[in-house]
Amino acid sequence: MPRMARVVLPHMPHHVVQRGHNRQIVFAEDVDYERYLEDLRELSSALDIRVYAYCLMTNHVHLLLGPGEEVAAMGRLMKALAARATRYRNRLEGRSGTLWEGRYKSSPVQTETYLLACTRYIELNPVRAQMVPAAGEYPWSSFRQRMGEAECWIDLDPAYCELADDNAERRVRYARFVEQGVPEQELSLMREALQRGQLTGNQRFVDEVEQVIGCRIERRRPGRPPSRRA
Repeated sequence: MPRMARVVLPHMPHHVVQRGHNRQIVFAEDVDYERYLEDLRELSSALDIRVYAYCLMTNHVHLLLGPGEEVAAMGRLMKALAARATRYRNRLEGRSGTLWEGRYKSSPVQTETYLLACTRYIELNPVRAQMVPAAGEYPWSSFRQRMGEAECWIDLDPAYCELADDNAERRVRYARFVEQGVPEQELSLMREALQRGQLTGNQRFVDEVEQVIGCRIERRRPGRPPSRRA
């Protein structure tokens, strides 16, 4: 059975996941994480792709990316990131071969309904994995940048900016939102959307995208969207 073509839409956020080949470890030392983030920052700027959120786990990465008009740039970004990390690891270990799975997973995210929820989902990955007790204690996600605890080079997405008029209040409200955790229904929706290459959004969003791309997108029933003003 042919695999489903990836849906990539201009000027829209996409939840992207890339895993290590056979789930092997891709980040072993601090320098591995640092190099990947440096490459992400450099390449996203060169390719005009917004980085709204990220979380680097030991054997996979979660990114929330916003391509511009040229949607193919997102694929070039992921290919370049994987190639640089692979060359570095192979040179370091005197080995050859692939480091990553050949095909990353992605899901366009409905901005007004699920974008903030997707950001929370990404930044809570290490908490769900029981690596740290709170998002702010993990150094390899965008949470600390968002909270003003590290140099901020990520792009602040529209849903986050709408939380409040000033940055301090935004941080308070977002931190409270993150502390609530991710509801199980929301977890299932986002995991399934990624696995199937579907859309993270409500039925209206699906209908609109189907009209744009001219074909039907099979999907599951969405859960109730979370409140942004938590």
